[in-house]
Amino acid sequence: MSPAPLGNRDLMRAHNRSIILNAIKSHGDISRAEIARLTGLSPATVSAITAELIAENLVLEHAEGDSSGGRPPILLRLNPGGGFVVGIKVTEWHLIGALTDLTATVIAKQSSDLPALSLDDVLEGVVNMVSHLTRVGGVRKKQLLGVGLGLAGVVDGNRGVLKYSPTFGWRDIPLRDLLQARLRVPVYVDNDVNTLTLSEKWFGTARTVENFLVVTLGRGVGMGIVVQGQIYRGHGGGAGEFGHIVVDPQGPVCACGGRGCLETLVADPGLLRQAQEAWQRGELSAPVTKIEDLVALAEAGDESARHIFARAGDVLGVQIANLINVFDPAMVIIGGEGTRNGEWMFAPMRQAIARHVMPGLRNGTEIRIDPWGDDAWARGAASLVLGELFKSPIQREAIAGSVG
Repeated sequence: MSPAPLGNRDLMRAHNRSIILNAIKSHGDISRAEIARLTGLSPATVSAITAELIAENLVLEHAEGDSSGGRPPILLRLNPGGGFVVGIKVTEWHLIGALTDLTATVIAKQSSDLPALSLDDVLEGVVNMVSHLTRVGGVRKKQLLGVGLGLAGVVDGNRGVLKYSPTFGWRDIPLRDLLQARLRVPVYVDNDVNTLTLSEKWFGTARTVENFLVVTLGRGVGMGIVVQGQIYRGHGGGAGEFGHIVVDPQGPVCACGGRGCLETLVADPGLLRQAQEAWQRGELSAPVTKIEDLVALAEAGDESARHIFARAGDVLGVQIANLINVFDPAMVIIGGEGTRNGEWMFAPMRQAIARHVMPGLRNGTEIRIDPWGDDAWARGAASLVLGELFKSPIQREAIAGSVG
C-alpha cells in the first residue's frame, strides 16, 4: 500500500490533536494511558501530540495520579492561562465584553454605550473594548488567541459577513475582515444566539448532549440548533429565526415587516403592547413601561397581567412543541432576559408543550430554564474563538464545503 499523501497525514494529525485536546478538556486530570483508551489512539500518538500541547502551553502536567502498581501516572489538564480570548456582544445600545481564559472563565468584563449606530462607531467601540479588556486583564498581544463577536441578524459565520442586521439596518458588511485589519488577531463573527449555543455546547449544561436547542427570549426570540454535536446554521447562516415563525397571519405587524410572527406575541415589545392595550381597556390595575412592571403586577395578583403572561406562555409552548416534533432534541434550553417572566409564563408553556408534543416524543426532551445575565452573551461570543481551538480540521473542511 502506498503511503498517504502528505496533506492527508497532516490533516489526520491535526484531527488527532483535536481529539486529544477535547479529551483533556472534557475529562481533566487524565493520564496519557487513559486518553489512549478513551480515544482509541496509539500510546505513541498520544505521547507525541501531548508533548506538543505541553510545549505550546495549552496543557499542563501536574500531580501524579493513583497507581495500580508500578510508577504512578502523570496527569494532564487544560492550562487555563495558555491563551485568552475576548468575546463581545453588540446591541443597539451598547457593547458587552468579556476576557476569558481557555476554560471560558471570565477574567475581566466591560459594558460601554454606543454613541451612535454608524459602522465606524461600532468598529471603534469594539477595538477600544478589546484594548481595555486585555490591558485590565494583563494579557499581552501574543497571548490573545482571537476575538469573537455576536450580534442579532443573519450572519455568514464562515465568511465573517453580516448579511442583514435588523438592529442597524446593515447589509453585507464584512465585519470579520474589517476588524481583523484593525486588531491584527483572528476575528470570528456569528449570530448572538449561535454564540450562546456554542457556549452551552463547549462549556455549559449541554456539553455532553449531541442534539439540543437553545431558545432565547427578550427583546426578540432567537434559536440555536445543535444536531449530532454540530451547530446547524443553514445554507446562508440564517437558520434559527424562530421568532419569525408566523403564528397569526392577521396578527400585529412585526419589525421584520411581516404579520403575526411569534416575536410579536411573546417577546418584550409584544408583551408591553398587550399590557398597554389592557390598560386602555381598563383591565390592568396600573400602567406599565417595562416588563419588570408587568411581572410585579402579576406577582401582586393582577389577573390581567397574569393572563398576558399565560397567553404568551401557551403560544410559546405550542411552537416549542412543534420544534420538538421536528427535531426530537434531548434538551431545550430557554434563556435570555425573558426568563424574568418566571412561572407566570413558563408554567403555561410547559403545559402547552405536554399537550402538543406527539406521544412518542413526549418524555424524551428535558426543558431547562437558564436565567443568563449579560456575562453569558459575552462569554458566548468568546466561545466562538474557543470553539475553533477545539474543533477538528475535518469539521472545518466540512463546514466550508457545505457553504462553498
